[in-house]
Amino acid sequence: MSTATPDTNAAPAHAPDHGHAAHDPTIPVTFGVLAEFGTGDAMAHAIEKAVAAGYTHLDGYSPYPVGEAADALKFPKSEMGPIMFIGGLTGACAGFIMQYWANTYGYSLNIGGRPYFSWPSFVPITFEMMVLTTALSGLFGLMALCGLPRYNHPLFNSKAFDRATRDRFFVCIEATDPKFDLAATRAFLNDLHPLSVEEVMD
Repeated sequence: MSTATPDTNAAPAHAPDHGHAAHDPTIPVTFGVLAEFGTGDAMAHAIEKAVAAGYTHLDGYSPYPVGEAADALKFPKSEMGPIMFIGGLTGACAGFIMQYWANTYGYSLNIGGRPYFSWPSFVPITFEMMVLTTALSGLFGLMALCGLPRYNHPLFNSKAFDRATRDRFFVCIEATDPKFDLAATRAFLNDLHPLSVEEVMD
């Protein structure tokens, strides 16, 4: 359901401070606890319960968007709009100023008695620069917000998670959550009657 890539500063399963202390890289690290559900309503209900219980670092995964789950996660308004607007405005201004400097100072030519600062002729390039920088800002802004490029995600270590794109719904509470405790979090998710619960290693 979510396209955002979760934070991976996970904790060793044995560490009481959930990853804030240094750990031996040879010891497996817990990414979180993953619960599998059969319906989108069950997943949304589980997220609501988890948020009400005080968990803040969690996400839902589903084959299609589930609006109730997104509402329960309190998804913020997308940051892509401001990023692309600023990128497009920057490109348009840069294109206009470039033409103004080139025609007025850098390579000023008297063409048919036309004024050096003939701004109507600057419009096509200004528009094209705006389109170009808006598109590039959207591409690189989305990659930055999603933490890309990333070639593997810890949840792919779960065989059950293979069905997240077909017919299963998942809730993962991450080890970076301040409230996370492996045993208590597993017990909490089990109380929500999922199809399965498993610890996911990073």
